[in-house]
Amino acid sequence: MSTHDALEIALQKELDLVLVSPNGNPPVCKIMNYGKYKFEQAKREKEAKKKQKTFEVKEIRVTPNTEEHDFNFKVKNARKFLEGGSKVKITVRFRGRELNYVKQGEDILNKFIEALEDIATPEKKPFLEGKNMFIIFSLNKA
Repeated sequence: MSTHDALEIALQKELDLVLVSPNGNPPVCKIMNYGKYKFEQAKREKEAKKKQKTFEVKEIRVTPNTEEHDFNFKVKNARKFLEGGSKVKITVRFRGRELNYVKQGEDILNKFIEALEDIATPEKKPFLEGKNMFIIFSLNKA
């Protein structure tokens, strides 16, 4: 059908002539209510976005020489964050000469792994990036 005939039919039905596939031979057009089509498309996208699962990453900072009580308090907070559906990033921050004691920081992160192993799993092993060493925990898939 010629473009002119298709436009006349669309005008008679008070609809729009929409180019669907411009690269086809011949180009493909469709007669439709374009405003309604765009509205339906936006509605579908909004619904798909609503169903998406998003993760919030909560960060807990410690130092290589964190005391036992503070450690237990931070573990309790990490549990609360994980049960709330967030991921938890534990960061050991080295300041000044503390960078010489990377092993202590790794030990603290390993203690976190042991303390949270019943509800969470680490995504990667602890690794050092600049003056920070961190690990990310996500809730177990049970």
